[in-house]
Amino acid sequence: MGWSDELGDGAAGRPLAGRSRPDGRRRRRAFWTLSLFPSAGEAGGCLYAPRRVGVSGWRPDPERSALEAARRARSKIRRYCAANRLNRLGTLTYAGEGCHEPARLRADVGVFFKELRRELGGKAIPYLWVPEWHPGGHGLHVHFAVGRFIGQPLIRDTWGLGHVHIKLLGDLPVGSGSLAEARLAARYLSKYASKAVEEQRSAGLHRYEVAQGFQPDSVYVGGGSVEHVIGQASARMGGQQPAHLWRSSREEGWRGPPAVWAAWDD
Repeated sequence: MGWSDELGDGAAGRPLAGRSRPDGRRRRRAFWTLSLFPSAGEAGGCLYAPRRVGVSGWRPDPERSALEAARRARSKIRRYCAANRLNRLGTLTYAGEGCHEPARLRADVGVFFKELRRELGGKAIPYLWVPEWHPGGHGLHVHFAVGRFIGQPLIRDTWGLGHVHIKLLGDLPVGSGSLAEARLAARYLSKYASKAVEEQRSAGLHRYEVAQGFQPDSVYVGGGSVEHVIGQASARMGGQQPAHLWRSSREEGWRGPPAVWAAWDD
């Protein structure tokens, strides 16, 4: 089944929502809605089908809810890293017996980034960090990403609690830019955030933390077909067609509404 097959009589690009009936009321018709994040170079959306009043086919599904929560976390990590070009991946560990208290870890990391900002001149910088339990029983350590050069000695002295490491992610095809590097960093951080050991985290603590004030802005795009909304998004991206395009119609056993995701390169 292709995109057009999923859309019924709206496949030719005619808007499905908002047509008037003879009695003057609007038709409740399905339409595509897309969220475009220009600075992150990606967009995602689905076919929205308003339910009839008094009719609901939704049933709670805890397993699917957990999978959706993990998917949303991965998406937010990817967009934040991409929008801010966070292409340097670092690690902070504790010396000695390590740290086994999530609250202490967050306090220490908060002080670290506050002091790092001061050492770098006082201007806020975007960053994202994820806690991870060490598989060898050493407790917690931190993986983080930043988007500018910061010397390892400065990171070590500012952390002051153990070992540190940082590197520019360059294991990519020749010609790859900072956007591709940031997406690679996001894949690493998403993996850590999604690990099963996250079930051990204290209630109320986030899977990851970011510097405030650097969230990517989104633009709403709507229309009667996938081709229509992707075309509008591409126009907003300077007329460039997406380098990566995923659609749910190609996924065997897809359980959600028809969906699409697109990404543009530098």
